[in-house]
Amino acid sequence: MGIARTTRTWGEMIKFSHSVFALPFALIATFLAARSNSSGLPTLVQLSLILVCMIAARSFAMTFNRIADRAIDARNPRTQSRPLVTGRITPAQAWIFLVASALILVAACAGFSIFCSNPWPLYLCLPTLALLAAYSYMKRVTTLAHFVLGLAIAFAPTAAWIAISPKTLGLPAILLTGCVLFWIAGFDIIYACQDFDADRREGLKSVPARLGIARALWVSRACHVLTVGLLTAFGLVVGLDWLFWAAAGVTAVLLVAEQSVVRPTDLSRVNLAFFTLNGCVSVVLGLATIADILWLG
Repeated sequence: MGIARTTRTWGEMIKFSHSVFALPFALIATFLAARSNSSGLPTLVQLSLILVCMIAARSFAMTFNRIADRAIDARNPRTQSRPLVTGRITPAQAWIFLVASALILVAACAGFSIFCSNPWPLYLCLPTLALLAAYSYMKRVTTLAHFVLGLAIAFAPTAAWIAISPKTLGLPAILLTGCVLFWIAGFDIIYACQDFDADRREGLKSVPARLGIARALWVSRACHVLTVGLLTAFGLVVGLDWLFWAAAGVTAVLLVAEQSVVRPTDLSRVNLAFFTLNGCVSVVLGLATIADILWLG
């Protein structure tokens, strides 16, 4: 029972369930880049290292964010129950976990150099950690914080492509990264609407705090229009088949649904928009695109 409770607490701390957002896109890039392998597929070592890197990077990013925002979270009614605020996880434990996550990421990146003769992940791991940490302070200085978060998460498919086949990195990876960037920024703006009052009180520069909730939602909608446009360009450039296009159509419908369930006067369904619908977007698009690459491409 103690182990289960501890696991739940740490899962809540780093929002492990939210890994579903970035991981499918990293795997899409992995399978596309692996077409340059002799087998046309990623090796088991490559796949394993990608998964370890994704888990370690997310654990580092979320733990750093919780440490950086601990005092702010304690003053926000929505976040006062977070483990680091309530003491269920101590600051010392969080710092140990943070350092361990960073070391695991560096070790996994070194694994690409050792086992795959690709030093690029090792070269880029420290700048990646810096980007993941920087996001936590962006909302203190710029309204573009949502886009910095989008960039940090959207780097996952580019990083995966570099880890598998750096020499084939090109327009498809750039389009996929842009798609994820605006998708993440769009739904992070929706999520930030919940903290409109707290952000203004704290002097934080979220889009809702700067523009108001109604105009912030229009910025979010614009982001998701760009998401669909970049996703369409990605499919055309890569030459994907009907499985991808069916999933892209479902994605567009889900994004419309996400925008429709949240209104300036009714934020009660933000969690539906944030987790449920976006989780469906990433899973459906990830599975369909990978299947398209493997079976039809």
